[in-house]
Amino acid sequence: MKKAIIAVLGTMLLPVAMATPAVADTGLSWQDCGDGLRCSRIIVPADWAAPRGKQITLGLAKLPARDPATRKGTLVLNLGGPAQQISILRQAKGTFADLTRWFDVVLYDPRGFEASTEVRCPDPAPYPANGKWVFTSRAAFARYTKQNHRFASGCAEAAGPLAGNLDTWQGARDLEAVRVALGERKLNYFGNSYGGVLGVAYAEYFPSHVGRMYLDSLIDHTNRSWDEWVLVRAKVKEDNLHRFADWCATDRSCALYGRDVLKVWDGVMARAARRPIPAPGAGAGATADAALIASRAAVSFDATWPGLAKSLAEADAGDASRFAEPFAGAPDPDLSRITMCADFPFPSTYREVEAMEARLRKTTPRIGWTSAWPMAALCAGLPKKTSYPPHPIRPRGLPPILIANGEYDDTSTPAYGRRIAVQLDGARYLPAKGGHALYWSGNLCVRDQVHRYLTTGQLPPAGTTCGPASS
Repeated sequence: MKKAIIAVLGTMLLPVAMATPAVADTGLSWQDCGDGLRCSRIIVPADWAAPRGKQITLGLAKLPARDPATRKGTLVLNLGGPAQQISILRQAKGTFADLTRWFDVVLYDPRGFEASTEVRCPDPAPYPANGKWVFTSRAAFARYTKQNHRFASGCAEAAGPLAGNLDTWQGARDLEAVRVALGERKLNYFGNSYGGVLGVAYAEYFPSHVGRMYLDSLIDHTNRSWDEWVLVRAKVKEDNLHRFADWCATDRSCALYGRDVLKVWDGVMARAARRPIPAPGAGAGATADAALIASRAAVSFDATWPGLAKSLAEADAGDASRFAEPFAGAPDPDLSRITMCADFPFPSTYREVEAMEARLRKTTPRIGWTSAWPMAALCAGLPKKTSYPPHPIRPRGLPPILIANGEYDDTSTPAYGRRIAVQLDGARYLPAKGGHALYWSGNLCVRDQVHRYLTTGQLPPAGTTCGPASS
């Protein structure tokens, strides 16, 4: 369940000096709302560029500190997504219970989600057929783009005053409004995954209000070069295929133990590219082509390696059924891609993505090249005018910030965390052996360093590294 949850997991750019001060109702009244949580709400503008216009609600929840005598303050937590927060916390609160030794842990559903003013899109977000993110047909991509455009148009109509206002520029001001409503002089913040994008935006616009800030599995929103942004993902993914091969060479439980795994991979992919491999277990006439195999090969998650080895061994023997089995639904909340593509307007025409794939194949020829497609599929058909595109930052007067990314994370790569750390004066980057959501997934070293930093302000000494989750 934890891994499933983790996996979920008009231009308004104004200069920092012109950032609109947060205005929100204060004097929060907390009510019991089950599962040990207390809930409240605040009212904020639907558009912070027009603060006297229509208003929306943000729903908040709090896990109270265990002991008032040892309470050190309030910590605002964002679990990432972009997605609802409160309902996810109900399932994952045990993972974050350690933080209540010192803090009231507060979350809020982002604008458009669940307990906040909710946007209910009339059509579900489309998902590539059978999880085949890699498109090899211009016509198939055009059909998918049309579906995604219809989905986004319905969302925009349902959003009312929130249409065009679902981005992290707005979200940073919502976060400042939460700080004001909580009565906190400084914001102590823990942003996981996409929550880090929000944290960096807050640091850019409200640097003097930042207290202690930990950003885990940070995604880089400062690089305007899409080729650079994707290449680091592709390289980590390619490296993970090699890690999988190394595991197979040493673990007798691997279905490919004793064989040259990369040679098997190359052979299966070459064969499937020439002619799709039969997949009788997936239905009469089912097959798996190279694009489907590449889309479904989860090389970056150690837990999937035994299954991947079996799938490859069977495909090499002429049966690709495991790769063609029915694939269930979209993992992202419908509104997630609206926010994500407002922040990250990824190239999304077939010609652009096909050309990017060709460039990636030169350096990551086995599987890294597939990194060109997932973001493109999210953003295809969405409005080209984006409200909060990537841009370099250089906020001044920040306190020390702690950033950690996992070496094996091909979504939030180490290069992302390092790049952001350079732009935030005094930030410390903590390298770690692991994948996505280091604190959440249980890396004890990372958790210890985070607890020390959040409670004392002490950063890990320069040069500190964290090993795998068990260390």
